[in-house]
Amino acid sequence: MIRDGVYYGVGFGSAALIVAFWLDALMALPLLAAGIFCVYFFRDPERKVPEGSVAVSPADGKVVHVCDLGDGVCRVSVFLNIFDVHVNRMPVSGVVTSMEYRPGSFKMAYLQDASTQNEQNSVTIRADGCHVTVKQIAGLIARRIVCNKNVGDVVSKGERFGLIKFGSRVDVCFGSEWELAVSVGDRVLGGSSIMARRVTTNLVK
Repeated sequence: MIRDGVYYGVGFGSAALIVAFWLDALMALPLLAAGIFCVYFFRDPERKVPEGSVAVSPADGKVVHVCDLGDGVCRVSVFLNIFDVHVNRMPVSGVVTSMEYRPGSFKMAYLQDASTQNEQNSVTIRADGCHVTVKQIAGLIARRIVCNKNVGDVVSKGERFGLIKFGSRVDVCFGSEWELAVSVGDRVLGGSSIMARRVTTNLVK
């Protein structure tokens, strides 16, 4: 479990004890339930990261869109509901070459327009001669994007790099060097499900 889960769990649990002591035990049940849910929500299980020239899913969830953006670029969108693990992981190993935070709206994260209109944070990784971009996108409930990487950081495939709180979406943009291994409707696990396979070795500096 990540640290946020401890904070929320202890906070709601303490509030439940205070309400139960001073008011009524039944009135404390919603606070206790909220604390238990937060501990569950912020779980952070270990994952077996596949080896080889493959890219993994950056998040748990369901593939809701696969879009051809032109010029050989394809975008895969994974929707995370409130019951999914929300820790985000790097899809590939490499070096972070750029990061861009952009404010925006808070539409339902499964809508296709969320990729361009919602609040988001984009991280681009140079990986073995190509670039892969992963976007953390806020949703209707999610109001905080967390990213703990910076430009110049060396990252590993499957490495944790942040999270989006309480329902969200993650997009991954692949170039023509990659062949997708997922389709709409697939369930994926962050850090372990193969999302794409490398098919060419075109170098990008």
